[in-house]
Amino acid sequence: MAEDTSKNNQTTGRDLEDKQTTGRDPEDTQTERTFTKSEVNAIVVDRLARDREKYKDYEELKKKAEKYDEYEEANKTELQKERERADALEKKVNALERANKIKSVRDKVAKETGVPAHLLYGDDEESCRTQAKALVDYKKDGTYPNVKDGGESHNTMSKEDILKIKDPIKRTKAIQNNIELFNK
Repeated sequence: MAEDTSKNNQTTGRDLEDKQTTGRDPEDTQTERTFTKSEVNAIVVDRLARDREKYKDYEELKKKAEKYDEYEEANKTELQKERERADALEKKVNALERANKIKSVRDKVAKETGVPAHLLYGDDEESCRTQAKALVDYKKDGTYPNVKDGGESHNTMSKEDILKIKDPIKRTKAIQNNIELFNK
């Protein structure tokens, strides 16, 4: 029996939680109050009015912030504006200087090797020289006949020149390109 009374005197965690959240003791036998639709509407309208009152100056503050940003942009010092302009011009000058340097390197290599500058695409002298050497070596190969606009073939090699080629692959290509010399 003593246990029953101690259980009745003890409150459970759920009872304490109810008391804390509702502010009422769960053992109170008061009936809950019910609200009519008009009372609920009045409560909601009142709550919305308080919230609107709290944020009523939001649009005004937003407009002020925009005006401030415009003011800051308009009041940039002349020095800042000139620095930005100078930076943009400096970038353009650097790009033009680089392009001129590349063009002069290509022209120099073209003049020294005899390869047209427009065929070179390297950015430095070493790569341009490598490209020019490859083009010169390719041109020396002699496997392509000289062709005029009419499509007529003008051989620069004779049958004897072709037969003197020691590399069998190059000799075969030369024979194929100059087959008319061997069909006589």
